[in-house]
Amino acid sequence: MIRIVIVDDHPAIRVGLTSMLTAHHEFEVIGAAASGEDALSVLEGQMPDILLIDLRMQRLDGIGLMEEVARRRYPLRAIVLTSYETDEDVYRSVNAGARGYLLKDSSEHELIEAIFTVHAGKNYLPQHIASKLADRMHRSSLSTRELEVLGMMAKGLTNKQIATALGISDHTVRSHVANITEKLEVADRTEAVAIAIQLGVLQLR
Repeated sequence: MIRIVIVDDHPAIRVGLTSMLTAHHEFEVIGAAASGEDALSVLEGQMPDILLIDLRMQRLDGIGLMEEVARRRYPLRAIVLTSYETDEDVYRSVNAGARGYLLKDSSEHELIEAIFTVHAGKNYLPQHIASKLADRMHRSSLSTRELEVLGMMAKGLTNKQIATALGISDHTVRSHVANITEKLEVADRTEAVAIAIQLGVLQLR
């Protein structure tokens, strides 16, 4: 029997997954949570073999939950089940400890296969997800300051305005912009913002 906890902030998803999985005698859904914080409370009482996690949730999100699970050294394996598939989402999920990554429109067969595969100690990444991971690993990561500058670029701030906001020189801002365009493999700042949003590096609020 494979013990599963579902973490998703949509009640209909939790109910639907529970119904689907419990129809298979090999699975037992031992808990469901609407957020990462709720999931940690569930895990304090009982430990599953598999954690099915959504990425975007209020309070503690899927990435934060997996990082906390790793920090606490809980003996479980995580599978991300999400509607998002940007390069950055896949990369951050795998770095946080995800052993599988599926989209919510995946078939029941694929989800079942993923659970069995991950439970057996292997990784489960569909080919297009694995390709996104490979593409992301090819690029250098942006530093915290570069992400700050990129966010301000997205808001339309000039180099001078960014320099004033961050308390740094115009020259330093130009260096950050040059590093950003190089790492994202683009020609200019406009393209940098566009590709950052497309890849999931930058999320506009």
